[in-house]
Order: sequence, then C-alpha cells, then structure tokens
Amino acid sequence: MDAGTLRIKPLKNPRFIEPVAICYTQEGKELVWEAVKAHDSVAVLLYHPKKEAFVVVKQFRPALYMQHGLEYSYELCAGIVDKDKSLEEIAYEEVVEETGYRPQNLHKVTSFYTSVGFAGSRQTLFYAEVEEKIEPGGGIDDERIEVVYVPAKRAKEFIFDESKPKTPGLMFAFLWWFETF
Repeated sequence: MDAGTLRIKPLKNPRFIEPVAICYTQEGKELVWEAVKAHDSVAVLLYHPKKEAFVVVKQFRPALYMQHGLEYSYELCAGIVDKDKSLEEIAYEEVVEETGYRPQNLHKVTSFYTSVGFAGSRQTLFYAEVEEKIEPGGGIDDERIEVVYVPAKRAKEFIFDESKPKTPGLMFAFLWWFETF
C-alpha cells in the first residue's frame, strides 16, 4: 500500500453499507444515533491437523490503516451474507476463495454481534479442519489475501501479541478451540 495514495472522501452510492440516522425516544427524550446498515457475516476457524496449526488470513484493511496506520490484520476466513445461500454454503465458499482449502466437517460454533455501537451485525462462527488444497486461494477480485499458519502451541501467545493486529472474533475462536479440544 502506498501511503501517499490514501485519501478520504464522502461515500457516494455505497455497495455494502448504508449510513443512517436512527431516531428514537428514550425516557421521554428524542435522540438520534448515527449508524450503518451492514450485512451479517460468517467466519470460520480453520485447523490443519498435519501442520498442528490454525489457518488464518492476513489482509490489507483500509479502515484500519486510516485509523491507526496499520497496513494489515490477521483474521478468520470470513465473508458477508449477501447471497441467497445457507450460512454453511457461504462459509464453505469463503474458505475455498480465501485459502484454497476444502473445509472438512464444517460445523456451527455460535453466533454473536459485532460493531454494536454503529452497525450491530451478526456474525456466525464455524469450525472446520483442512488438509486438501483445491484452489490457489488469495481471495477474489481486488482482495489480496495471504494465508498464514499459526501453530496451535503458539496461539495463546499470538492472541495477546499486540504487534499483530487481529480481530476479536479470531481471539474468541482460538479460546473456544482451547476450551473444546
């Protein structure tokens, strides 16, 4: 990313979000809250048994760069729910698109809410194991996704390493795995 090319401008004709003002009454007082209508999403914690490692993705996030100067984040494989397909089908497709792996025994862990202060989107977390690469991965269109292996024995250390920007969903998923397996 060339920092000299970064500029911020008003959003016209958004494709994935819709800025709104939520007007409501609370304890007799009229209030307005700025929010964003956004898609729900799926995320998948991937574990590679032969490598004894988690498979995560590393990618450039413009908003993270704008706010904190950080060029990339470590994340679970994830995608928005914008297709007329089941959550499981969307999760499967995202794993193949982003990592190139075929997810085995994909199953739902739980759902939770993200960005509750301005979006309130729901994310559904899945778990799967992977071994077989069936595509190159790396994302689609303009996505530039790098596959990263985090050894399970170093995952707790990774969670608390603030030099590696990561999402709370990734941290939660790792902790879930340690509680479950």
